[in-house]
Amino acid sequence: MSEPLSDSALDQLFRTARTYNGYVDKPVSEDQLHAIWDLVKFGPTSANCLPARIIWCTSDAAKQKLAAFAIPGNVDKILTAPVTAIIGMDLEFFENLPELFPHTDARSWFAGNEELAKTTAFRNSSLQGAYFILAARALGLDTGPMSGFDNAAVDAAFFADQPSVKSNFISTLGYGDPASIFERSPRPDFGRFNRIV
Repeated sequence: MSEPLSDSALDQLFRTARTYNGYVDKPVSEDQLHAIWDLVKFGPTSANCLPARIIWCTSDAAKQKLAAFAIPGNVDKILTAPVTAIIGMDLEFFENLPELFPHTDARSWFAGNEELAKTTAFRNSSLQGAYFILAARALGLDTGPMSGFDNAAVDAAFFADQPSVKSNFISTLGYGDPASIFERSPRPDFGRFNRIV
């Protein structure tokens, strides 16, 4: 049985954690990227489908390439972040299910059912994107998740060799600069958006 996390851990993951628009000049290592994935992969997904495919843009060339497809307000965020991750989703994730979920023939649930496969890939890659944010925070890093880019253009530029993979969202990654954030937006209490039935 797990014990509740400390208040300081909960603050780091949720209460005082923020979405950053800029970062201090401190590099993020390849080992840290591996460490993030090594946490993300343990987050639950339907039938252990793990549809997320991540491209970590660390070079100036990769960030320039990505920024060319972003709305103006996101360009500088992408270019100046130590890393910008493209969280993609493999619409043919089910081809890996014989390995990832060997308990039953889960591949047959999705093969030939394009709509179910697409819905499952989107939902579960979004979950994995959230795990990415929490993993980064747990490891002392900060993120800036965003949409605001041309998905089709990003897919053509970064996933041309994997036509079944489509972009979901992108996120900057690094050590957040407190000067880049706004005052925290409202977070309503339980009664506003919840019901117990």
